[in-house]
Amino acid sequence: MTVARSYRQPGVVLTDHRFTVPLDHARPDGERIELYGREVVATGQDPERLPWLLYLEGGPGFGARRFIGRQAWLERALGGYRVLFLDQRGTGRSTPLTRQTLPVRGNPAEQAEYLAHFRSDAIVRDAEVVRAHLTGGAPWTVLGQSFGGFCVTHYLSTAPEGLTAALVTGGLPSLDATADQVYEAAYPRIERKNLAHYARYPMDAERARRIAAHLAERPALLPGGYRLTVEAFQSLGMLLGSGDGSHQLHYLLEDAFVPTIGGPALSDAFLENVHAHLSFAGHPLYALLHEAIYAQDPTAPTDWAAERVRAHHPRFDAAKTLAGDEPLLFTGETIHPWHFTSDPALAPLRETAELLAARTGWQPLYDAGRLAANEVPVAAAVYHDDMYVDTDHSLRTARAIRGLKTWVTDEYEHDGVRAGGPRVLDRLLSLLDDQGVSPRTSPSG
Repeated sequence: MTVARSYRQPGVVLTDHRFTVPLDHARPDGERIELYGREVVATGQDPERLPWLLYLEGGPGFGARRFIGRQAWLERALGGYRVLFLDQRGTGRSTPLTRQTLPVRGNPAEQAEYLAHFRSDAIVRDAEVVRAHLTGGAPWTVLGQSFGGFCVTHYLSTAPEGLTAALVTGGLPSLDATADQVYEAAYPRIERKNLAHYARYPMDAERARRIAAHLAERPALLPGGYRLTVEAFQSLGMLLGSGDGSHQLHYLLEDAFVPTIGGPALSDAFLENVHAHLSFAGHPLYALLHEAIYAQDPTAPTDWAAERVRAHHPRFDAAKTLAGDEPLLFTGETIHPWHFTSDPALAPLRETAELLAARTGWQPLYDAGRLAANEVPVAAAVYHDDMYVDTDHSLRTARAIRGLKTWVTDEYEHDGVRAGGPRVLDRLLSLLDDQGVSPRTSPSG
């Protein structure tokens, strides 16, 4: 481990940490990769007197949140913790995984084999190595957002001795649902989010159909060469799962066209903004491993589950929609084969993605028996009708984890811990207080 010098932002002191961990924890003497973590402590606090809180970001494939100062929930956390933002393996400033770096691993089969080491099981093993370095072996509290909550659930299944307490926001996974079952539950939720959007902004129904009809005839090239097809346009529905996403989508659609000498055309500004939302250049691991986070049957591949299940929900078929008068339905947190032909950041990895979709041998991620005997204090925020994580799945898991306290709310969408500022974390910490875990309760420290 190496530690860089500390530096400051308003109200906080930051310290960079670097760690090396085995690529394959079953082979501790084999190849090693690098992890990056950023420690954040409130100005004026003695970090040695504070317990650690590890933050695990959503994803897979996103580096840890880059806050400035005490933004969002961090204000509340700094009142009682020394916070570590860990860039999970393959993300952020950790050893990167992109179209540029993966060819170093070899051919697509070798790349797919390498990528199989980047699920939540490996992330938790990484966290345990990091914990030994930073705490000297003392347990810590972990906060997992979305996929980070999947990692927390695995943590509770495999290494609960490393945890003082666990907090989950929008990320209690099903313990046994297949990828197909996850998406069968997801498409009706996505449809509800679409209908709610059109109820809020009825003018967007005509706008979305007009854009889709235009793209059906003339797919557009976005900056960098991204091919905007109707299906790619539909994937802007990812926005509908966040607190302000419906509003963002509305503003994106309202000025899509400009008059030109050849007739109405999609504006450069619209195409630029769409590219910012759709490109996987900054997080290709999300597309490569998204369905693998649900893979738990060693005998069954995921086999492009979202694409196959979509066929069971014909209202998402844009061609049928445009032939009739129904509103166009946007899709949500779904990855499809066409992502690997439309997006230049993914296109070189298409064969690798196919091999991952066909892969068998994935191991179960959760131990129901161990979770039923859990002794770690756990509190979880479950967002009612969360577009990204099925509420029924989450509540079944909550009941399966001994002692877990839930807060079910429709005040926030999936990004509540960010959008709600200190309030969501404060509510979860109060649930831990009820279980006798309270490192420090004052938001100001």
